Amino acid sequence: MRIRFSPPINRLTTLACVSVLAVATSTAVPAQQAILEGERFHPEVSEKGMVATSHFLASKVARDVLADGGNAVDAAVTAGFALAVTQPRSGNIGGGGFMLVSDEKSGEVVAIDYREKAPAAAFETMFQNDEGEAVSELSRYTHNASGVPGTVAGLAMALEKYGTLSLAEALAPAIRLAEDGFALPQRFVNGIRDIRDRLEPWDGSRKKFFKEDGSLYQVGEVFKQPDLAATLKRIAEQGPQEFYEGKTAELIATQMEKNGGLMTMEDLANYEPAIREPSHGTYRGHDIYAMSPPSSGGVHIVQMLNILENYDIGKTGFNSANTIHVMAEAMKRAYADRSEYLGDTDFVEVPLKGITSEGYADELRSQISMDKATPSSEIAPGNPLPYESNETTHFSIADGNGMAVSNTYTINFSYGSGIVVEGAGFLLNNEMDDFSAKPGVPNAYGLLGGEANKVEPDKRMLSSMTPTIVKKDGKNFLVTGSPGGSRIITTTLQVLMNVIDHDMNIQTAVSVPRIHHQWLPDEIRIEQGISPDTIALLESLGHTVSQQEAMGAAQSLMIEDGVFTGGADPRRSTSSAMGL
Repeated sequence: MRIRFSPPINRLTTLACVSVLAVATSTAVPAQQAILEGERFHPEVSEKGMVATSHFLASKVARDVLADGGNAVDAAVTAGFALAVTQPRSGNIGGGGFMLVSDEKSGEVVAIDYREKAPAAAFETMFQNDEGEAVSELSRYTHNASGVPGTVAGLAMALEKYGTLSLAEALAPAIRLAEDGFALPQRFVNGIRDIRDRLEPWDGSRKKFFKEDGSLYQVGEVFKQPDLAATLKRIAEQGPQEFYEGKTAELIATQMEKNGGLMTMEDLANYEPAIREPSHGTYRGHDIYAMSPPSSGGVHIVQMLNILENYDIGKTGFNSANTIHVMAEAMKRAYADRSEYLGDTDFVEVPLKGITSEGYADELRSQISMDKATPSSEIAPGNPLPYESNETTHFSIADGNGMAVSNTYTINFSYGSGIVVEGAGFLLNNEMDDFSAKPGVPNAYGLLGGEANKVEPDKRMLSSMTPTIVKKDGKNFLVTGSPGGSRIITTTLQVLMNVIDHDMNIQTAVSVPRIHHQWLPDEIRIEQGISPDTIALLESLGHTVSQQEAMGAAQSLMIEDGVFTGGADPRRSTSSAMGL
């Protein structure tokens, strides 16, 4: 596997009955704590650095890296591999993702694209039947559902270019956790029980996730993963090329060949991550940096903020009917454009400058009435030229020397395809479902795609993952992102607005209720906690409102006046923010 470095293209409604696992290991900051005493949600506070991940064990090992003098990238890569062990439903080495790195010393913000790719033998109609109809099972629960994994190559690239640790040092905590095991939390046990039918057909999955007699592990039992430990050891000893050209690659290719999969040793050997220019915009004096294509997230974050900046969101208030109305109208228009224009820019021309231009935002804003909702049937993709699973994982890390990392990675569905590579101990992704199996047919999250996101050999599938870093006066200010499939973009948008428009501390910003609209279906999805009066006002404007499950898990942090605050999202019971 050849890692090549492509040049860069130069903070109120209560969310009730939810518990947060937030481990307080930070140095006390009395003045800051006093400021927060009058608030309902309290972040972790530190003067030296901050880690926010979806699992306390990953937060701990990343925090230890910072405490030992490592930088934010060192800690991020260590956390990324640790999550592959402690949170296999979403943490991964069998998937891919995106990382943003901001270094205040150089002023540079870079985007590392380690999204999966389609195998070379992939073809446009591979997930259609003989009648030309899309067959969802093919792109979700078979060996061909997997794109070529990018996580190992991407994390290795980040460490080599921006870290100070060796790959073996960054892998050591993950190897220990896989080899010695860890006590299982309730969320882990529930996850295996809920997904049992999808795991049991596969020998590797049964061996990894069930006891020898086929029974389930229980809460508190120690879970060991010897095959995964061996894989991680090989990578530590031989480097990332082992995954792509060594024994691990052979194990992947053998399993593919046995089960009709298209992925080959050559596909693995040819995989390369890339460094890209992040999407950039401004919002009320802040610089917004977010992931660029093949993620749609950054482009549409900037587009929606451009539309919303001309509204006095702070005055209309958090989650008021007027605020939610204009947010939903902006969201609808962005998701309509997503369906038409977004794809892998190595394959298609995406009108990025047009979509993110203020002039285009002015045009879209002129279509929004404060008196009524615009039906989605009347919204088509504009002319800018003149729901991904909750089981994605996001973490945010910042050190005391001006470096910050925002990372989102995934295997798509909870437990991906459900297929564990025999002898290697990790799950294969089912990211091929993020392509348009057939243009105009929605994927698992109800998202429509067009020709720009059709299946093609070696192409990266479109994503909603939106790792984001906000800078203020040239300094890192807010680091955020989220899992949540199609809701990733809107979750991230709301964390930004909660801090910038509503002056919330970071724990409040990630804890309060969220809303979502993705154009189709034509409804505002809301979490528990939105007032019935607000819902009635929205319905009087013509909106359909649907209360559903919690959305996202935005592990986030802020840096103000040398003080780091971390927000662990309560929507995940294992979430953890830790300061030095």
